[in-house]
Amino acid sequence: MSAAALTVALKTLADPTRRAVFERIARKGEVTAGALTKAARVSQPAVSQHLRALHDAGLVMERRDGRNVHYRIDAKGLAPMIDWLGHYAVFWRERFDNLEKLLEETGP
Repeated sequence: MSAAALTVALKTLADPTRRAVFERIARKGEVTAGALTKAARVSQPAVSQHLRALHDAGLVMERRDGRNVHYRIDAKGLAPMIDWLGHYAVFWRERFDNLEKLLEETGP
């Protein structure tokens, strides 16, 4: 796992509006920039800036079709976050196992 890639992904998704754009793309599967702008509460230039940031971070892919640009999630961009969260999943699983043992030992 690259620490730099993780930092870029987390910083990119830290912005609530950008995260909302990302989530909308994830829900739709693939969506045009125009459709994202219509549904957003921000201007078309702002949506374009968020899409560029998501693309530069490797979180979305573009597909051009004439004048339309379609966006979809790039799962490879999420890999650093998934790896990082996986580390903590093991951490918390161990903690919960220890808590469960303690509760069984102390009993009702």
